[in-house]
Amino acid sequence: MSDFELIDSHCHLIFENFEEDLEDVIQRLRSKGVKKLVHACCELSEIPKLKKISHKFNEIYYSVGLHPLEAKKWELSSKSLLRRSAQEDRRVVAIGELGLDFFKSENKTQQIDALIPQMELAYELKLPVIIHCRDAANQMIEICSDLSKKGKCPKGVLHCWTGTTEEMKQFLDLGFYISFSGIVTFSKAYEIQECAKIVPNDKYLIETDSPFLAPVPHRGKRNEPAFVENVANFMADLRSTELITIAKESSKNAEDLFKFDLII
Repeated sequence: MSDFELIDSHCHLIFENFEEDLEDVIQRLRSKGVKKLVHACCELSEIPKLKKISHKFNEIYYSVGLHPLEAKKWELSSKSLLRRSAQEDRRVVAIGELGLDFFKSENKTQQIDALIPQMELAYELKLPVIIHCRDAANQMIEICSDLSKKGKCPKGVLHCWTGTTEEMKQFLDLGFYISFSGIVTFSKAYEIQECAKIVPNDKYLIETDSPFLAPVPHRGKRNEPAFVENVANFMADLRSTELITIAKESSKNAEDLFKFDLII
């Protein structure tokens, strides 16, 4: 058993490749000191499963939201469904995974039409947002800046960070956290590693994004929350500190953002 605590701030465990051994996955994350994890929601149809799994395992909290690559599924009723889902279960700690993805899809207007109402809902409910942003930093910064000028920008985190140091600084200036995944351990992830070196102590999270993007030395395998320790270890080397420091800082930051302790 680990003598420190870790929080995996972003993962997906309801996908098919976890169905047969989920109990074992939970035991492994416990053995690595993972005390809490945030299960991100990609589409509204996942919410019943997320609610069920979070009430089965004490470590699991979750978000509710619509991923930008699912933007075509946004309907007039979606916002009220998300509001109800967030309000009826206190294990919901965020709205998302929302955002923009111009790498895999070009339906920019559709994505923005799904994004804005979710950002507004998060602000209304005083919940943070989990932001997916790929090849869309400028547009995302512009949207968040506009909301910020109106005093209506929710808190949140840029998950699975893959941006530049300049983009990171702009999101930090807007008050967002930056979350580093297994990508930071990849040998050619120079820009991401530079971001991980300079991000403020009180503004970073760590995640696995399981089952994707397994960190070194697990590349090519199915990722799982226990591997967040590998991300933390690599971050410790990058920042010339100890694993326990990364564990403490990233866990405190996750607690500050997601407010787990307020859940009864």
